Amino acid sequence: MHGASARPAAAVTRRAGPASPGPRRARTSPAGVATMAGSGLSNQVGAALGSLAFPVLGPVGVVAVRQYVAALVLLLVGRPRLRAFTWRQWWPVLLLALVFGTMNLSLYTAIDRVGLGLAVTLEFLGPLGIALAATRRRVDACCALVATAGVVTLMRPRPSTDYVGMCLGLLAACCWASYILLNRTVGRRTPGAQGSAAAAAVSALLFLPVGAVMAVRHPPTAQAAACAVAAGVLSSAVPYLADLFTLRRVSAPAFGLFMSVNPVLAAVVGRVLLEQHLGWAEWAGIGAVVAANAVSITARRG
Repeated sequence: MHGASARPAAAVTRRAGPASPGPRRARTSPAGVATMAGSGLSNQVGAALGSLAFPVLGPVGVVAVRQYVAALVLLLVGRPRLRAFTWRQWWPVLLLALVFGTMNLSLYTAIDRVGLGLAVTLEFLGPLGIALAATRRRVDACCALVATAGVVTLMRPRPSTDYVGMCLGLLAACCWASYILLNRTVGRRTPGAQGSAAAAAVSALLFLPVGAVMAVRHPPTAQAAACAVAAGVLSSAVPYLADLFTLRRVSAPAFGLFMSVNPVLAAVVGRVLLEQHLGWAEWAGIGAVVAANAVSITARRG
């Protein structure tokens, strides 16, 4: 959520749309690092602001607005020639649209139930799982065990454990993994960002009835609408445009390594903006998932 074209290793794809990876041997510039930091922070702040609109719009309403913003941005950038698409091109685009919407809806519902930090950490298992499954090295097997231990720590039985929210986070992870794989197919069959733009447009169309019903039953306040739009801009438009800049100025491994800290950024933003407090066990679980990705990418670079 992001094309989100599949990126090398465990590099995370954005929900906003595709970005073509730059040269694998590109040097990491200070400007690239600054852009990555800004993009990651923007993504998590956008999700946090979107959650402020939950009491009025609910996760479904916020996701609907986010889909509209993502579609607008990608249509302006990708400019898909829809009439020229063949069925061989359309079917992966339609599947991508379905996964796109489901991924964001499950993530935002998980955020509403278990908090920003835990939801983003669970979702991150999607691209991490694809990266680890792509190799047969011992270090990756160890990383998989560490990540599994982190998830077990996060989902350990407690009276306050919200298993529905946790499962929604895992559903978002599965959708993100599917999103990456589908983007590979869409990227091969459609030129440029046309496929992802078309998928974003179809996903937005699917959410139009939802948005209409929400607007009638729960008329949005100006503040809630502003928060939802901010979520779309900060978590979709800004990261997508930032990735276009970043992937030309940093190496793919460096990009993936930096993106692995997104769960930590999410936890910090949740703490600062939403006052979502995490215990030592939750921080340990998040750290295990982040460490597994970082070690896997670092070992791959060597």
